[in-house]
Amino acid sequence: MRRNTPIVLLSVGHACVDVYQGCVAALVPYFIAERAYSLAVASGIVLAASLLSSVAQPVFGVLTDRWAMPWLLPVSTLLGGVGIALSGLSGSYPLTLAFVALSGIGVAAYHPESARVARIAARGSHRAMGWFSTGGTIGFALAPLMVAAVMSGGTLRWTPLLVLPALAGAAMCLPVVRALQERQAADGPGTTPPPGSDDVASFVKLSLAVVFRSIAFIGLSTFISLYVRQRLGGGTVTGTAALTVLYLGSTVGSVLGGSLASRWDRVTVARRSYLVAAVAVAGVVWVPGPAVYLFVALTSAGLYVPFSLQVTLGQDYLPSRVGTASGITLGLTVSIGGLASPAVGALADATSLRTALAPLVLMPVLSWLFFRTLPEPGVPRAVLTDDAVRSGSGAVKPG
Repeated sequence: MRRNTPIVLLSVGHACVDVYQGCVAALVPYFIAERAYSLAVASGIVLAASLLSSVAQPVFGVLTDRWAMPWLLPVSTLLGGVGIALSGLSGSYPLTLAFVALSGIGVAAYHPESARVARIAARGSHRAMGWFSTGGTIGFALAPLMVAAVMSGGTLRWTPLLVLPALAGAAMCLPVVRALQERQAADGPGTTPPPGSDDVASFVKLSLAVVFRSIAFIGLSTFISLYVRQRLGGGTVTGTAALTVLYLGSTVGSVLGGSLASRWDRVTVARRSYLVAAVAVAGVVWVPGPAVYLFVALTSAGLYVPFSLQVTLGQDYLPSRVGTASGITLGLTVSIGGLASPAVGALADATSLRTALAPLVLMPVLSWLFFRTLPEPGVPRAVLTDDAVRSGSGAVKPG
């Protein structure tokens, strides 16, 4: 397998998994229209996708710290797709929640192991990890377009077509899994770098910062389509365009984050990005007219510049528990943002969407406050040499 092939396949596979996180928010307007759900009830679907994922994510992280489980990549990808595919087939609200929760478990199982494998494939490169994260954000970005295309058939009965990315993603994972298994059989587990000391206090602060970031992004992704339609007086296309801009801006932010981290340290880049995001969210809520699209793009870019940087920061703060760190920073703190969606929906039902979205302005500010006290990890990350990558050995050199 060529040098860059594993990270490319992992990035595409990441897109095929995270498209299902984006599908949940993109399906909300259709559940409201077809089943007459209130905003609070509809946001419960987002909660279902997030709740079990939030609980399962650290469990899978602990498991991947004890055992390498690359087979989880294709299996979890399929679970994510099957859950969303089945979500529109029953008019039963409990069954809909169960299917969406199944998808959330698949997403939860995927992230810790994929981040561990991606760290090996990236050889410690912020830019490569940025591309891995970008795969996920591209999946987010494509979700509303894919859902809109499928739902052009007219009803939620067409959701089984949404399983197609999962089939493709599982196929993308198989060559990487096979290569890892062959490598392990030929060379054994190899020599791993001695872990540095864990900085639990910094990791907790980082996790809280990512939680507030998650609340802002998932809150917006759940309601931005409906909000922009109300603001601009347009139809479904107007709302879908806003959600697409939100997700496309996140892809730009992920790529930009890896590039900026090669010039400045990760903590500084993340701290400045959160300030930009705070101003941008305020613009989404209060600036009138079509300019809302510009502020939506700036918001998603500002919230996603730190995304891959937070994953590697978490791994460096907990070098002896990389799987756990990945499960929390890449998965748990992201999915936990969905837990706040019902509160936002309930407030919107009682007042207005603008009033309900206004508190989200504070979320990146709180993330910025936590980053103000975070240190840049001083222990050099171990990076696999080119020969080690080709041979499968654990030989390392300082990065």
